[in-house]
Amino acid sequence: MAHEKITVDAILFDLDGTLIDSTPGVYYAWDEFRKQYTHLPADVAHLTHGRRLKDTLREYCRIVDETELESEIMRFELLVVNQRNGLGPEVLKGAQKLLNELNEIAPDKWTIVTSSSRFYASQAIPKCSLSIPRKGYVTADDVTEGKPMPAPYKAGATALGIPAEKCLVVEDAPSGLKAGRAAGARTLAVCTSHTFESLLKGAHGSVDHVVNGLEGVSVKLAGDQIEVTLTIPRN
Repeated sequence: MAHEKITVDAILFDLDGTLIDSTPGVYYAWDEFRKQYTHLPADVAHLTHGRRLKDTLREYCRIVDETELESEIMRFELLVVNQRNGLGPEVLKGAQKLLNELNEIAPDKWTIVTSSSRFYASQAIPKCSLSIPRKGYVTADDVTEGKPMPAPYKAGATALGIPAEKCLVVEDAPSGLKAGRAAGARTLAVCTSHTFESLLKGAHGSVDHVVNGLEGVSVKLAGDQIEVTLTIPRN
């Protein structure tokens, strides 16, 4: 099996689909919203994956009132966190092991950059028993433009005090990969929610590296930098 090594100063992780799996809750939430917003397309969950809920609810549910929009964001995210039977998101294979490795060697050189709200992140991260970044995390509430615009990952790099150009963005969604590339970072695609082919097609040339999942990623110190070893999937 092939391996690839890259060296970066910091790592910026997406949350949903990269570190945790919230897919059942997202589908459940859209099913519930479809009862009210009957015009929603059947594949709305796929079409909106990786984008800020504020942007997708405004676009697909046609919500223009800001107060109503904030209320619906809260309702949607509670549905995702709790799901049908009180179950919530689950940590993806390899995610916590990788974060443990980073916490041992470079706890100030990684963070989470999510398209979800701070409320959702504050509920989902502890529910999954996922490590919380020492320098905090970036949410949809912290930026005026969401993915695929570069603002979220630029904010993540700024929070760590490291130029985005020296960071690795880890993402499962085309919109996030495009955001990482637009910010100037190197990008690592994980094939958890999309196939390899659909990621390459949807990201429009914004993929530098690809792995099947985070169990195929390990890290160690290389001077002041992080050496990342990738297990490369066979096409």
